[in-house]
Amino acid sequence: MKTTHPEFAYQSRELGIQIEDTLGDPPDRRNYAKVIQSLIDEFARSSAIDDVNLLSFALADHLRFNDPAGLLAQSTQYDGDEIEEILAMVSCENGTAAKALTSVACANPQLARRAIITAFLYKNPRRWSDEDHSLETLQKSESGDDEDEDQLTPGLDIEHLFDSNGDKNV
Repeated sequence: MKTTHPEFAYQSRELGIQIEDTLGDPPDRRNYAKVIQSLIDEFARSSAIDDVNLLSFALADHLRFNDPAGLLAQSTQYDGDEIEEILAMVSCENGTAAKALTSVACANPQLARRAIITAFLYKNPRRWSDEDHSLETLQKSESGDDEDEDQLTPGLDIEHLFDSNGDKNV
């Protein structure tokens, strides 16, 4: 299991929440499809929307990930200039979605790169993990360090720890 950059992990979780919220309960697939199509149309018209989550939300269902190992390797670094490499790792059968991706990749390569990797991570949650940087985990690790160490009490004979022969060396 590969560890990904914390920002990609965050964006992937946020994408999942956004998709769930848009689908609703019970899921309204027709409304979801309308939202996706309107986002794709905006990005295809070279809209100035500069949001990783919205672009990955629009493209997640249209992208085919041809090189999962390569995308996973790219996910360890949030900033990168490899847009041509990333574009070679995906394909898109929907013409409007492909146009939207190409348009964004030309205008804002960093946004396109991040959105593709975020969509990949969202679609493949079992291939990666992220480090838990939550306050609760950090507090546990800070307080847990003392519990693992040997506790010595005053007056405890510790001579045996340093000298295996004891008093025989005198």
